[in-house]
Amino acid sequence: MKGNQYSAKYALIYTSLVSIILLTPLFFYFIYMKNIHSIENELLLKEKSLLIIKAMQEYNQHEEYFEYPRFKTFESGLYDEKFKPIFSLIDYKIHYFKDGYHVEDNDAYLIVKLPKDRYFGASYLIVKNKLSFASVYEKVLYILFSIVILIFTLSIFFLQSFAKPFQRMNKQLDNFIKDSMHEINTPLSIINVNIDLYNRKHQPNKYMQRMKAASKVLSNIYNDMDYLIKHERLEYKKQNINLDKFLKERIEYFSEVALMKNIVINLNIQESLLVYMNPKQLQRVIDNTLSNAIKYSYENSKIDVNLHKEDEKLYLSIKDYGVGIENVESILSRYYRENINKGGFGIGLSIVKSIIDKENIQLIINSTPKVGSEFLYVFASINK
Repeated sequence: MKGNQYSAKYALIYTSLVSIILLTPLFFYFIYMKNIHSIENELLLKEKSLLIIKAMQEYNQHEEYFEYPRFKTFESGLYDEKFKPIFSLIDYKIHYFKDGYHVEDNDAYLIVKLPKDRYFGASYLIVKNKLSFASVYEKVLYILFSIVILIFTLSIFFLQSFAKPFQRMNKQLDNFIKDSMHEINTPLSIINVNIDLYNRKHQPNKYMQRMKAASKVLSNIYNDMDYLIKHERLEYKKQNINLDKFLKERIEYFSEVALMKNIVINLNIQESLLVYMNPKQLQRVIDNTLSNAIKYSYENSKIDVNLHKEDEKLYLSIKDYGVGIENVESILSRYYRENINKGGFGIGLSIVKSIIDKENIQLIINSTPKVGSEFLYVFASINK
C-alpha cells in the first residue's frame, strides 16, 4: 500500500511536469493564433474598405445614383467629421471614434479617414464585421484533446514504471513470509512445550516468564502470517461469541507480555455481550490491538480496556499511554511501521483492517504523539 502511494505520488509529479511542458506552449500558441486571426480580420476589413473607396472613386457624377457596395458578412457606412452617419448599413453603436482597427467583444471595425469633401461629404469610412475565433478554438481543442490522451498514456506509463520496484519488493517480502512459515512453526511449538514442562516441574522464575512472553509475541506474529497466507482460500464460519469472555481470555494470554514492561491492564467489561463473528478473525483483531498497545506503551504505564453496550451496539476500547501515532492515515497499511526499532513486519493492523472492513466493524483511532492511542471498535450487537 505504501509502495503504491509512493509510485502514485511520483507518477503524479512527472505527469504534472509533462502537462506543464505540453500545455504551456499550447497556451502561447492559442494567444498567437488569436492575434494572427485578428490581424487577418483587420486585413479583410482594409480590403473591403479599399473596394468601397474604389467604387466611390469610379462613380461618375452624371450617373443618376451611386450604388453603395454591400457585402454579405460585412457592414459599412460613411460618416461626417462629427461621426454622424451620412449613409450607414451598420446596426451597431460605435464607442471609439479613432482611426484604425478596433475590437469590442465579438465586433471588429476599421475606421478610415477620407479626404475632406471628396466622397459625398464624408470624412470617415467605417467597415465592420463579427470577429469569431471559432476556427482557433477548434484547432486548440483538437490539440488539447491530443495532449490529454498523451498525458493519460504517459501517466499510466509513469505509474507502472514507478510501481514495478515496489511491487517487486512486496512480492519478495510476501515470498519471504511464506517461506518463513514452514521454518517457524516447529521450533516455536518445541519452545512453548518445553517452557510449559519446565514450569510444571520447577518454580516459575523471571527468566522463564520472559521466554514465555517472547514466545507469545512470536506466536502472534506467526498467527498473523498464517492468516495472511491462508485467508483468501479458507472459509471462516461465523458463530455467536461471548465477547466479554473472549476478551478476558486474550488479555490473560498477553498478561505475561505486559508484565515484562510492568504494564497494568485495567478492565472495565460489561458481561454477557454477544457478537456474530468467526473466532479466529476476532482473535486477530483483539490480539493485534493488544499486542500493539503493549509494544508501544511506555514501561510502568497502563492499558485501559473498556467494553460496553449502547444503542444496540458494542463498544470495545483499548487505550494505551505510550508513544502515540504520528501518521494515523497510514497505520493500517500493510508493511507500514512508524518505528522500525520496535520490530515486526507491519502486517498486524493491515490484517485488522481487512477483517473489520469485511465484517462492517467501525474503527475509530484517537492518538496523540508521546501521550498514547485509543482504538475504538464498534460491533453490531446480538440480542439474546
